[in-house]
Amino acid sequence: MTARITHWINGKDWDGVAERTGEVYDPATGEVRAHVDFAGPSEIEAAVASAKEAFAKWRDTSLTARQRVLFAFRRLLDERKQELAEIITSEHGKVIGDALGEIARGIESVDFACGIPAMLKGGFSENVSTNVDVYSLRQPLGVVGVISPFNFPAMVPLWFIPGALACGNAVVLKPSEKDPSAANFVARLWREAGLPDGLLTVLHGDKVAVDGLLTHDDVKAISFVGSTPVARYIYSTGTANGKRVQALGGAKNHMVVLPDANLDQAADAAVSAGFGSAGERCMAVSVVVAVDPVGDELVDKIVERAKKLRVGDGRRAGCEMGPLVTKQHRDKVASYIDAGVQAGATLALDGRGHDIDGEPGGFWLGPTVFDHVEPDMSIYTDEIFGPVLSVVRAHSYPEAVSLINANDYGNGTAIFTNDGGAARRFQHEVEVGMVGVNVPIPVPVGYYSFGGWKNSLFGDTHAYGPDAMHFFTRTKVVTSRWLDPSHGGVDLGFPKND
Repeated sequence: MTARITHWINGKDWDGVAERTGEVYDPATGEVRAHVDFAGPSEIEAAVASAKEAFAKWRDTSLTARQRVLFAFRRLLDERKQELAEIITSEHGKVIGDALGEIARGIESVDFACGIPAMLKGGFSENVSTNVDVYSLRQPLGVVGVISPFNFPAMVPLWFIPGALACGNAVVLKPSEKDPSAANFVARLWREAGLPDGLLTVLHGDKVAVDGLLTHDDVKAISFVGSTPVARYIYSTGTANGKRVQALGGAKNHMVVLPDANLDQAADAAVSAGFGSAGERCMAVSVVVAVDPVGDELVDKIVERAKKLRVGDGRRAGCEMGPLVTKQHRDKVASYIDAGVQAGATLALDGRGHDIDGEPGGFWLGPTVFDHVEPDMSIYTDEIFGPVLSVVRAHSYPEAVSLINANDYGNGTAIFTNDGGAARRFQHEVEVGMVGVNVPIPVPVGYYSFGGWKNSLFGDTHAYGPDAMHFFTRTKVVTSRWLDPSHGGVDLGFPKND
């Protein structure tokens, strides 16, 4: 018998019968570990109705009371992080240490949301006209939907949920059906922290659940992280149905290595950022741009390090890289290795022959390195989302920047150099939303905001931090005058600020 994972609606597990379910695998063994219920119309309606009812009371709850819940949740999340990390590893496959890092970055967003009273301060202008004052308020939207990806089953929901709740909204979370258990675990922590029932709902499922949120009249906003084709669909469908939408899409993150860089540090960074979490990160380095004449030496150093990576079950001590999330995804990523060879790239390291410290049925693929990759090859143009690193050669710094700026994606990028002038010029010229200088994965800290440019973001609001406070509220401006007996009588003229 496998476990059942079901929806979390109105503070408890859904007790209905699911018409459809999906299989949840342990990617390190290839075995089915659970079945997850897929939502249909009745579950979607129950989820949104419960959230709408809870919102009516929560919006009137004081900032102090909301803040108290946030602090309690933050404490519980930190206390239970090991348990949550083990859940993530069992369904996603990333090693325990990586899962703990994911949770730590999610806690940063909770930290920021704990300061909600300062974030929601409005403005006040006295006597803008005779005896007239004007002030602004930030008020919650209502029920908001969060649609999160498989690669960060805890961190990405934590990007959105704390800010949305702190601002006074109710949240319906639709996690990935590939690794859904983390969402239920987090929902229980919120309830234990004192969050009233109905304010955080977990709705499991596939496109039916997604479309249900996108088209429901009572859902006012959608936050999404995933691939670019789906992000484009989420944005167009959500906005067509009158919703505020932030849809974060895919990436093809470049790391430029200039000739003056420390090549050992650059190689360490390329391997760490390219193969961490088996490359299943939207901020993973997937392209190294080696500026002449360092290409040959840099590739040798990258391959030397990648060969030594210990790939295996993320629960085993010493393993540095786990499996891919599903067999289908592993096979798709592996197909790019054949495509790269057929296109004429140099296969410097073939991950299909890597030694594995794990069960033979797991969804394994070792680190793979291609050299002499050209911009028209599919291994360059496509977001592979796996442990495949491409090295592109550039003759000069301007050529490297032009390559990045011509790419359809603009999520993250990095430059490795000891030249401060070159670094400053790069951060100014590159058309990418998040930039690292000698930092390969430039994910902003929780009090800034996360988001890319071009086809990496649909909508104009980034995730978490200050942008979240704007996304999850709307502004109301009040113009006020307290009349005295000599107010002047009827006047049909347009109001003048005298």
